[in-house]
Amino acid sequence: MNFGITKTIPAKAGIETLNSLYDGSRDEFEFHMAGSEPKRLKVGDYVYTIFNDKLHGRLRIKRFITGAINPGSGKPRILIIVEAPGERLQTPVPKRGHRGTRYTDGEDWPN
Repeated sequence: MNFGITKTIPAKAGIETLNSLYDGSRDEFEFHMAGSEPKRLKVGDYVYTIFNDKLHGRLRIKRFITGAINPGSGKPRILIIVEAPGERLQTPVPKRGHRGTRYTDGEDWPN
């Protein structure tokens, strides 16, 4: 199954952050999304990474940490811990970046 979410790596985080997800320099990474409990996601689903309007790779969800609070808004958020390194596409696929979280069936992931 290819179900998961897409997350955009901000340009200010730099290509170094994106590369670190796939080069073996870390073993996990934390993303976040709004909410108090994951409703559609489960362990084993994917976080697909977008950088500079291109889909670069995907990382498998390892676990969720609930009970976190967004420091800016005070609203609940879920921390998503993914396994790294992830699977990186040899050639990135055009995919428009966005803020927040979007669900995907992995339709942009090559077979």
